[in-house]
Amino acid sequence: MRKQIQKSLGCLWLFRGIVFLTAITCLNIFAEKPNIIIFLADDLGYADVGFNGCEDIPTPHIDSIAAQGVKFTDGYANHPICSPSRAGLLTGMYQHRFGFENNSGPEEYSAPNFGIPHEVPTLAERLKEVGYATCWVGKWHVGFKEGLRPHERGFEYTYGFHSGARTFYPNGPRQNHQMFRHGLPYNDESEYLTDAFARESVEFIEQNRKSEKPFFLFFSFNAVHLPLEATQRYESRFPDIKDKKRKTYAGMLSALDDAIGRVMTKVRDLGQEGNSLVFFYSDNGGPTTQTTSKNDPLSGYKGQMLEGGIRVPFAMQWLGKIPAGETYRKPVMGFDVHVTSLVAAGAQLPTKNPLDGKDLIPFLNGNQTGRPHQDLFWRTGTQHAARVGDWKLVKMRGQPEMLFNLANDIGEKRDLSKRNPEKLKEARAIYTAWSEQMETPRWIRQDRTNAEIGGTLKSKPIVNAQNTIQSTFTKADRNGDGKLSPDEIWPNVDFEMVDANSDGFATIEEVRTHARGRQR
Repeated sequence: MRKQIQKSLGCLWLFRGIVFLTAITCLNIFAEKPNIIIFLADDLGYADVGFNGCEDIPTPHIDSIAAQGVKFTDGYANHPICSPSRAGLLTGMYQHRFGFENNSGPEEYSAPNFGIPHEVPTLAERLKEVGYATCWVGKWHVGFKEGLRPHERGFEYTYGFHSGARTFYPNGPRQNHQMFRHGLPYNDESEYLTDAFARESVEFIEQNRKSEKPFFLFFSFNAVHLPLEATQRYESRFPDIKDKKRKTYAGMLSALDDAIGRVMTKVRDLGQEGNSLVFFYSDNGGPTTQTTSKNDPLSGYKGQMLEGGIRVPFAMQWLGKIPAGETYRKPVMGFDVHVTSLVAAGAQLPTKNPLDGKDLIPFLNGNQTGRPHQDLFWRTGTQHAARVGDWKLVKMRGQPEMLFNLANDIGEKRDLSKRNPEKLKEARAIYTAWSEQMETPRWIRQDRTNAEIGGTLKSKPIVNAQNTIQSTFTKADRNGDGKLSPDEIWPNVDFEMVDANSDGFATIEEVRTHARGRQR
């Protein structure tokens, strides 16, 4: 009997020992994996942060990421508008490879297949496979239907809205789209939205400390996208800004910066900053006249292939792993965030369908020379661009191709296409070779002018005759200045989509181009 008891006790201690060693092993594995935090701003201008020269709106918490890490002078978004750019980040590749080339339009009119396809893994799905706790807060805008929403694409803790824009107030008068918590409708929010997203992010980090897992936080801001809405608390910080739009914009950006500060303070309080890989960038350039964002010294705006539409503030921090206070001047892209995160997490990169992003760490710590990318590409409908070394090919709507040398013309003021026909031909050939590898867009942007609620396309466009367009335009142009302001545009038309050059006004040519696009 005594031997049997001793044998049982021995087995028990052996079992406990195995469990203990297994737990220690797991903890060691997790300890080697960094937390990953991605702060993605919405429509933020290149010159809207302190580390890129902004003077009237302090951004100390954003600047801290650059000061303790690396700032990128040539950091690019994957697309000049929100939704495709976010798809490129979440998948680690050119979103054109799976036909994600256009925005959705309002959710209720969008194409039924709009979103990242099921067969294309997201960053959250890949990180979850290697032991990460995953969280998304904020704006989604890469899938509305069942199976395409954040809680179904690898994120365990979710809070935010699925549409492309929303009021920042709990019950604001505009774009009051449904909020969701963990996939279920949520109607009890009482805070200014940017503050609420910061609260939820901090709560996730606090909860996760009990699991001992590394975490992935995708803080996907809707600030500083329209509508321009800020609380008195934030606007009052800027008594010297007299322009009402700029004051509100400043308040929105200050709230965004505070939100980043709250998250990073929690990370520091838990002693986890040293083991946290942190990224900050914007999904596209600023729309400028619509929000007062600034892209200086770049030309162009959101929606354009000029630098102001695609080059964005970009910074990265990983204490002890990459240099602090450095500036990196070679081109990088949003999908590099995806691949850098995977490599840091110890995840296997796919070999069957290789990702387009690159691991940036070796380039930043000096272990690898050269450029992460020799060439980079953008495409949206009739617009396209290719950065080939320091040369850049640009095709704008209704204009011939242009060629710039960014090494000495960051503002794209001098079109060199006529003086350098061979270089133009070379850049065009490189772009064409890339474009031919990409998929045809799986949907077009849809709204009430070309689709029914539910996403079925209308058989006939509402406006299809040039004389009707001119007559309608003239009636809408109340002050007779030959262009339409946002207040004059028709209520059922998305002004941003008509205003192709984002100068804050819609010309008759832009209206006609928009109408033709609706007919396709």
